[in-house]
Amino acid sequence: MVTGDGSYIKKINRSLILQKIIEYGMISRADLAKTVGLNKATISVQVADLLDEELIYETQQEHTALGRRPIMLSLNRKAGFALGIDLDAKHITYTLSDLLGYPVLSKDVPLETSDYETILQLVLAEIKEFQLQCADSRYGMVGAVIGIHGTVGKDEKVFFVPQHQWREKDLKADIEKEIDVDIYIENNANLSAFAEKVFNHHDSENLLSIAMYSGMGLGIILDGELLKGYNGYAGEMGHMIIFPGGKQCTCGNRGCWELYASESRMLQEIAVLKNKPDASYAELRNWITEKDPEVCQYIEQFFEYLSIGLNNVINLYNPETLVLNSEILKMLPDALDRIKSHLHSTFNQYRELKLSELGKDACVMGACALAVNRFLEVPELRLSLSAEHLPANLPVS
Repeated sequence: MVTGDGSYIKKINRSLILQKIIEYGMISRADLAKTVGLNKATISVQVADLLDEELIYETQQEHTALGRRPIMLSLNRKAGFALGIDLDAKHITYTLSDLLGYPVLSKDVPLETSDYETILQLVLAEIKEFQLQCADSRYGMVGAVIGIHGTVGKDEKVFFVPQHQWREKDLKADIEKEIDVDIYIENNANLSAFAEKVFNHHDSENLLSIAMYSGMGLGIILDGELLKGYNGYAGEMGHMIIFPGGKQCTCGNRGCWELYASESRMLQEIAVLKNKPDASYAELRNWITEKDPEVCQYIEQFFEYLSIGLNNVINLYNPETLVLNSEILKMLPDALDRIKSHLHSTFNQYRELKLSELGKDACVMGACALAVNRFLEVPELRLSLSAEHLPANLPVS
């Protein structure tokens, strides 16, 4: 039983009530009391506060049975907006979501530089523009979360970004000097794992998410919590050495996993095979469809290298759910079976191996969800991108 002073207990109750209102989409006061386990008086007081704050609203449920129609409570998803930012090597993706995690505005900005000060000014300008987009809502922009493709400490300082060669940058402080908004900095793989749990795998308490695009990022959720390690740098499995003395990596080592199993590396290698300056996803899809012998042979090798790392990861963490985030694997209908055929160890124990439904949006959606979670302060966030989850009659903002 939770004990403490009255204000602390009230805060805990508020969090649980908000969590259930979000989870159910629409719920009556009576059902809320049963679900949360609080008495009706406590529910009434808390609901009155949330209505005054415009975080929730009331509507009457339609039904044909005799009797009074119950008053239903729903989250006012237009009360504020969250900004997710995916700061990658060649582009920055921005997504503004409502308080239920639904994207309302997205923008992709190409990057032609790695200069920190230049990128900082670009990000500042975009955040200010997005602030204007939601200025008319009750709470405006409730927070912005930036996903970094590199190591981020528990203090939210950027330790190292290999593809930009940034070292020890305090991006959070640099932005907050210029803009009055809550800024959070997080590793992109952690955000992807958070998104998978929040949007798709609500009941998976031990989940691994591997983003395979520009590198190999591992987000780890153990016992329902993100695993960050001593300084916050856990999950850099892309720099696990699978070939001692192998290819040189930007991290300083040789033979790192992401040099053999990431999509960016695969496209580079296939471009060399086809004697082209570069190779696109569309071209790769065509070669796969045509069963190009060189490409098919390379893909076989790719599955081998991918499975070496997966074998190590599975043995290390014994996940319930393992999510692979890859556009290329989606091009291959038998991809999961081919991967499983390489996992021979009797110690490989996991419940399910899945391809991500969120794709390249996983990081930015996880960023939006984290900003919402920090603002609402709910213990567990469960969102759905299905339109069926939306209440029919929303309040006018």
